[in-house]
Amino acid sequence: MNRTARLYALVEELRAAAPRPLTVAALASRFEISTRTVQRDLQALLETGVPVRTTPGRGGGWSIDPAMTLPPMHFTPEEASALAVALAATDDWAPYAGAARTAAQKIAASMTGPASAAVQEMAARIITLPTPSNSEVRTAVEQALITNTVLQLSYTDAAGHESDRVVEPAGLLTADGHWYLIAWCRSRQAGRGFRLDRITAAAPTTEQAHHHNLTELLRGSAAAGAVQPTTLAPLTPRREEPQSASRGAGWGPCEGSPHSRPSTSPSTADLRRPRRQRVEDRRNEQRRRQQQLDQTADQAPPTTGPPPAT
Repeated sequence: MNRTARLYALVEELRAAAPRPLTVAALASRFEISTRTVQRDLQALLETGVPVRTTPGRGGGWSIDPAMTLPPMHFTPEEASALAVALAATDDWAPYAGAARTAAQKIAASMTGPASAAVQEMAARIITLPTPSNSEVRTAVEQALITNTVLQLSYTDAAGHESDRVVEPAGLLTADGHWYLIAWCRSRQAGRGFRLDRITAAAPTTEQAHHHNLTELLRGSAAAGAVQPTTLAPLTPRREEPQSASRGAGWGPCEGSPHSRPSTSPSTADLRRPRRQRVEDRRNEQRRRQQQLDQTADQAPPTTGPPPAT
Protein backbone atom coordinates (compact mmCIF):
# COMPACT_ATOMS: atom_id res chain seq x y z
CA MET A 1 0.00 0.00 0.00
CA ASN A 2 1.46 3.36 -1.01
CA ARG A 3 1.48 6.29 1.41
CA THR A 4 -1.43 8.13 -0.18
CA ALA A 5 -3.69 5.10 0.04
CA ARG A 6 -2.45 4.39 3.56
CA LEU A 7 -3.28 7.90 4.77
CA TYR A 8 -6.84 7.55 3.53
CA ALA A 9 -7.13 4.06 5.03
CA LEU A 10 -5.76 5.39 8.32
CA VAL A 11 -8.47 8.05 8.42
CA GLU A 12 -11.16 5.48 7.71
CA GLU A 13 -9.78 3.15 10.37
CA LEU A 14 -10.00 5.91 12.97
CA ARG A 15 -13.48 6.86 11.76
CA ALA A 16 -14.73 3.29 12.04
CA ALA A 17 -13.49 3.05 15.64
CA ALA A 18 -14.72 6.52 16.71
CA PRO A 19 -15.26 7.65 19.36
CA ARG A 20 -13.02 4.91 20.76
CA PRO A 21 -9.32 5.86 20.40
CA LEU A 22 -6.77 3.54 18.80
CA THR A 23 -3.17 3.25 19.95
CA VAL A 24 -0.20 3.73 17.64
CA ALA A 25 0.76 0.12 18.25
CA ALA A 26 -2.67 -1.12 17.20
CA LEU A 27 -2.57 0.97 14.00
CA ALA A 28 0.95 -0.25 13.21
CA SER A 29 -0.22 -3.85 13.59
CA ARG A 30 -3.31 -3.22 11.46
CA PHE A 31 -1.32 -1.83 8.51
CA GLU A 32 1.82 -3.92 9.10
CA ILE A 33 4.10 -0.92 9.37
CA SER A 34 6.35 0.49 12.10
CA THR A 35 5.06 2.67 14.92
CA ARG A 36 7.39 5.44 13.69
CA THR A 37 5.69 5.37 10.27
CA VAL A 38 2.26 5.58 11.94
CA GLN A 39 3.37 8.58 13.97
CA ARG A 40 4.66 10.33 10.83
CA ASP A 41 1.38 9.61 9.03
CA LEU A 42 -0.71 10.94 11.91
CA GLN A 43 1.41 14.10 12.02
CA ALA A 44 0.90 14.56 8.27
CA LEU A 45 -2.87 14.27 8.74
CA LEU A 46 -2.75 16.90 11.50
CA GLU A 47 -0.81 19.32 9.30
CA THR A 48 -3.33 18.98 6.45
CA GLY A 49 -6.24 19.84 8.73
CA VAL A 50 -7.77 16.39 9.21
CA PRO A 51 -9.51 16.49 12.65
CA VAL A 52 -7.48 13.76 14.34
CA ARG A 53 -6.59 14.16 17.99
CA THR A 54 -4.68 12.25 20.64
CA THR A 55 -5.65 11.42 24.22
CA PRO A 56 -2.68 10.79 26.53
CA GLY A 57 -2.54 8.30 29.39
CA ARG A 58 -3.92 4.86 30.06
CA GLY A 59 -6.77 3.98 27.73
CA GLY A 60 -5.83 6.84 25.41
CA GLY A 61 -4.78 6.89 21.79
CA TRP A 62 -5.71 8.54 18.50
CA SER A 63 -9.26 9.28 17.39
CA ILE A 64 -11.13 11.35 14.79
CA ASP A 65 -14.40 13.20 14.49
CA PRO A 66 -16.48 10.80 12.35
CA ALA A 67 -18.51 13.67 10.88
CA MET A 68 -15.39 15.28 9.43
CA THR A 69 -13.92 12.46 7.37
CA LEU A 70 -13.53 12.76 3.62
CA PRO A 71 -15.60 10.41 1.45
CA PRO A 72 -13.82 8.63 -1.41
CA MET A 73 -13.33 10.85 -4.49
CA HIS A 74 -13.77 8.95 -7.72
CA PHE A 75 -11.76 10.82 -10.35
CA THR A 76 -10.89 9.61 -13.81
CA PRO A 77 -7.18 9.70 -14.72
CA GLU A 78 -7.91 12.70 -16.98
CA GLU A 79 -9.65 14.58 -14.15
CA ALA A 80 -6.78 13.81 -11.79
CA SER A 81 -4.26 15.10 -14.34
CA ALA A 82 -6.32 18.27 -14.79
CA LEU A 83 -6.19 18.87 -11.04
CA ALA A 84 -2.40 18.56 -11.09
CA VAL A 85 -2.13 21.10 -13.92
CA ALA A 86 -4.53 23.53 -12.22
CA LEU A 87 -2.68 23.32 -8.92
CA ALA A 88 0.66 23.84 -10.68
CA ALA A 89 -0.66 27.13 -12.07
CA THR A 90 -1.19 28.35 -8.49
CA ASP A 91 2.26 29.86 -7.96
CA ASP A 92 3.43 31.66 -4.83
CA TRP A 93 1.96 34.98 -6.03
CA ALA A 94 -1.49 33.56 -6.65
CA PRO A 95 -4.12 34.15 -3.96
CA TYR A 96 -4.61 31.26 -1.54
CA ALA A 97 -1.44 29.49 -2.73
CA GLY A 98 -0.84 28.09 0.74
CA ALA A 99 -4.38 26.76 1.00
CA ALA A 100 -4.01 25.21 -2.47
CA ARG A 101 -1.09 23.12 -1.23
CA THR A 102 -3.03 21.72 1.73
CA ALA A 103 -6.06 21.13 -0.52
CA ALA A 104 -3.81 19.16 -2.87
CA GLN A 105 -2.68 16.99 0.02
CA LYS A 106 -6.28 16.26 1.03
CA ILE A 107 -7.27 15.45 -2.54
CA ALA A 108 -4.26 13.18 -2.97
CA ALA A 109 -5.07 11.39 0.29
CA SER A 110 -8.59 10.64 -0.97
CA MET A 111 -7.54 9.24 -4.36
CA THR A 112 -6.96 5.57 -5.06
CA GLY A 113 -6.33 3.36 -8.07
CA PRO A 114 -5.66 4.78 -11.57
CA ALA A 115 -6.52 8.35 -10.54
CA SER A 116 -3.89 8.32 -7.80
CA ALA A 117 -1.27 6.98 -10.23
CA ALA A 118 -2.23 9.55 -12.88
CA VAL A 119 -1.98 12.56 -10.60
CA GLN A 120 1.41 11.43 -9.30
CA GLU A 121 2.69 10.84 -12.83
CA MET A 122 1.50 14.23 -14.04
CA ALA A 123 2.87 16.02 -10.98
CA ALA A 124 6.29 14.56 -11.71
CA ARG A 125 6.17 16.00 -15.25
CA ILE A 126 5.47 19.64 -14.32
CA ILE A 127 8.15 22.19 -13.39
CA THR A 128 8.04 25.96 -12.90
CA LEU A 129 10.37 28.92 -12.56
CA PRO A 130 9.92 30.28 -9.01
CA THR A 131 9.08 33.95 -8.52
CA PRO A 132 9.61 36.06 -5.38
CA SER A 133 6.53 36.50 -3.23
CA ASN A 134 5.40 38.43 -0.17
CA SER A 135 3.41 36.06 2.00
CA GLU A 136 2.25 38.84 4.36
CA VAL A 137 0.69 40.80 1.50
CA ARG A 138 -0.94 37.70 0.06
CA THR A 139 -2.35 36.68 3.43
CA ALA A 140 -3.78 40.16 4.10
CA VAL A 141 -5.48 40.23 0.68
CA GLU A 142 -6.88 36.72 1.16
CA GLN A 143 -8.34 37.54 4.57
CA ALA A 144 -9.86 40.82 3.35
CA LEU A 145 -11.65 38.96 0.56
CA ILE A 146 -12.91 36.22 2.87
CA THR A 147 -14.11 38.56 5.63
CA ASN A 148 -15.15 41.42 3.30
CA THR A 149 -13.16 43.97 5.29
CA VAL A 150 -11.41 47.19 4.31
CA LEU A 151 -7.74 46.89 3.38
CA GLN A 152 -4.91 49.44 3.65
CA LEU A 153 -2.38 49.18 0.82
CA SER A 154 0.98 50.59 -0.17
CA TYR A 155 1.15 50.35 -3.96
CA THR A 156 3.67 51.04 -6.72
CA ASP A 157 2.10 51.53 -10.15
CA ALA A 158 3.63 50.72 -13.56
CA ALA A 159 5.31 54.13 -13.70
CA GLY A 160 7.00 53.61 -10.33
CA HIS A 161 4.76 56.02 -8.41
CA GLU A 162 4.12 55.00 -4.81
CA SER A 163 0.89 55.68 -2.95
CA ASP A 164 -1.07 54.58 0.08
CA ARG A 165 -4.66 53.46 -0.46
CA VAL A 166 -7.68 52.41 1.54
CA VAL A 167 -9.75 49.99 -0.53
CA GLU A 168 -12.89 47.88 -0.32
CA PRO A 169 -12.11 44.53 -2.00
CA ALA A 170 -14.61 43.28 -4.58
CA GLY A 171 -12.87 40.30 -6.18
CA LEU A 172 -9.96 38.98 -8.21
CA LEU A 173 -9.05 39.24 -11.89
CA THR A 174 -6.45 37.10 -13.62
CA ALA A 175 -5.07 38.25 -16.97
CA ASP A 176 -1.83 37.74 -18.90
CA GLY A 177 -0.27 35.71 -16.11
CA HIS A 178 -0.95 38.32 -13.42
CA TRP A 179 -3.45 38.56 -10.57
CA TYR A 180 -5.27 41.80 -9.77
CA LEU A 181 -7.24 42.80 -6.71
CA ILE A 182 -10.30 44.66 -8.00
CA ALA A 183 -11.55 47.06 -5.37
CA TRP A 184 -13.33 50.32 -4.68
CA CYS A 185 -10.55 52.82 -3.94
CA ARG A 186 -11.66 55.37 -1.36
CA SER A 187 -8.80 57.70 -2.32
CA ARG A 188 -9.87 57.85 -5.97
CA GLN A 189 -13.57 57.24 -5.35
CA ALA A 190 -13.62 54.75 -8.20
CA GLY A 191 -13.00 51.13 -9.07
CA ARG A 192 -9.33 50.27 -9.39
CA GLY A 193 -7.19 47.20 -10.16
CA PHE A 194 -4.12 46.52 -8.03
CA ARG A 195 -1.63 44.02 -9.40
CA LEU A 196 -0.73 41.77 -6.50
CA ASP A 197 3.01 41.74 -7.18
CA ARG A 198 3.04 45.56 -7.03
CA ILE A 199 1.44 45.76 -3.59
CA THR A 200 4.42 46.42 -1.32
CA ALA A 201 2.49 46.29 1.97
CA ALA A 202 -1.03 45.41 3.07
CA ALA A 203 -2.60 45.89 6.49
CA PRO A 204 -5.97 44.32 7.32
CA THR A 205 -8.63 46.18 9.28
CA THR A 206 -11.77 45.14 11.12
CA GLU A 207 -14.00 47.61 9.26
CA GLN A 208 -16.64 45.93 7.11
CA ALA A 209 -16.54 46.92 3.44
CA HIS A 210 -19.55 47.63 1.25
CA HIS A 211 -20.45 45.01 -1.35
CA HIS A 212 -19.40 46.03 -4.86
CA ASN A 213 -20.30 44.57 -8.23
CA LEU A 214 -17.25 43.47 -10.23
CA THR A 215 -19.01 44.22 -13.51
CA GLU A 216 -19.66 47.81 -12.45
CA LEU A 217 -16.10 48.36 -11.23
CA LEU A 218 -14.64 47.06 -14.51
CA ARG A 219 -17.02 48.99 -16.75
CA GLY A 220 -15.20 51.11 -19.31
CA SER A 221 -11.87 49.30 -18.97
CA ALA A 222 -10.25 46.78 -21.30
CA ALA A 223 -11.21 44.16 -18.71
CA ALA A 224 -14.92 45.00 -19.05
CA GLY A 225 -15.42 41.78 -21.00
CA ALA A 226 -14.00 39.59 -18.24
CA VAL A 227 -16.15 36.54 -17.50
CA GLN A 228 -16.12 33.81 -14.91
CA PRO A 229 -13.99 30.79 -15.90
CA THR A 230 -16.25 27.99 -17.11
CA THR A 231 -14.44 25.54 -14.82
CA LEU A 232 -15.77 27.46 -11.81
CA ALA A 233 -19.40 27.31 -12.87
CA PRO A 234 -20.21 24.18 -10.79
CA LEU A 235 -18.83 25.95 -7.69
CA THR A 236 -20.91 29.09 -8.12
CA PRO A 237 -24.37 29.23 -6.52
CA ARG A 238 -27.22 30.42 -8.65
CA ARG A 239 -28.06 34.05 -8.00
CA GLU A 240 -31.69 34.86 -7.47
CA GLU A 241 -33.26 38.14 -8.37
CA PRO A 242 -33.10 40.62 -5.48
CA GLN A 243 -36.27 40.78 -3.40
CA SER A 244 -35.81 44.39 -2.38
CA ALA A 245 -33.68 47.43 -3.02
CA SER A 246 -31.93 47.20 0.35
CA ARG A 247 -28.15 47.06 0.58
CA GLY A 248 -26.67 43.61 0.10
CA ALA A 249 -29.72 42.20 -1.75
CA GLY A 250 -28.46 40.54 -4.91
CA TRP A 251 -25.80 41.91 -7.23
CA GLY A 252 -27.10 45.30 -8.29
CA PRO A 253 -24.90 48.29 -9.19
CA CYS A 254 -21.95 48.72 -6.87
CA GLU A 255 -22.46 50.63 -3.65
CA GLY A 256 -21.59 54.26 -4.02
CA SER A 257 -21.38 54.34 -7.84
CA PRO A 258 -23.20 57.05 -9.81
CA HIS A 259 -25.33 54.25 -11.31
CA SER A 260 -26.69 53.08 -7.96
CA ARG A 261 -30.03 54.11 -6.57
CA PRO A 262 -30.68 54.91 -2.94
CA SER A 263 -32.50 52.24 -1.01
CA THR A 264 -36.13 52.98 -0.26
CA SER A 265 -36.77 50.14 2.17
CA PRO A 266 -34.48 49.46 5.14
CA SER A 267 -33.14 45.95 5.63
CA THR A 268 -33.90 43.85 8.71
CA ALA A 269 -30.39 44.45 9.99
CA ASP A 270 -30.91 48.23 9.62
CA LEU A 271 -34.09 48.10 11.70
CA ARG A 272 -32.24 46.52 14.58
CA ARG A 273 -29.92 49.53 14.91
CA PRO A 274 -30.84 52.68 16.87
CA ARG A 275 -32.78 55.26 14.88
CA ARG A 276 -30.09 57.91 15.41
CA GLN A 277 -27.44 55.62 13.92
CA ARG A 278 -29.63 54.81 10.90
CA VAL A 279 -30.18 58.51 10.22
CA GLU A 280 -26.46 59.24 10.50
CA ASP A 281 -25.64 56.34 8.16
CA ARG A 282 -28.06 57.67 5.55
CA ARG A 283 -26.49 61.12 5.76
CA ASN A 284 -23.01 59.66 5.37
CA GLU A 285 -24.14 57.67 2.34
CA GLN A 286 -25.64 60.78 0.74
CA ARG A 287 -22.43 62.73 1.31
CA ARG A 288 -20.43 59.89 -0.15
CA ARG A 289 -22.56 59.75 -3.31
CA GLN A 290 -22.21 63.49 -3.75
CA GLN A 291 -18.42 63.26 -3.46
CA GLN A 292 -18.40 60.61 -6.16
CA LEU A 293 -20.46 62.74 -8.51
CA ASP A 294 -18.16 65.72 -7.86
CA GLN A 295 -15.13 63.68 -8.95
CA THR A 296 -16.27 62.54 -12.38
CA ALA A 297 -12.93 63.55 -13.86
CA ASP A 298 -11.19 60.95 -11.74
CA GLN A 299 -13.64 58.27 -12.83
CA ALA A 300 -12.79 58.52 -16.54
CA PRO A 301 -12.54 54.93 -17.84
CA PRO A 302 -9.04 53.72 -18.79
CA THR A 303 -8.35 52.67 -22.36
CA THR A 304 -6.22 49.59 -21.63
CA GLY A 305 -5.98 47.00 -18.91
CA PRO A 306 -8.06 46.66 -15.76
CA PRO A 307 -9.04 49.77 -13.80
CA PRO A 308 -5.64 51.37 -13.11
CA ALA A 309 -4.49 51.98 -9.54
CA THR A 310 -3.75 55.64 -10.21
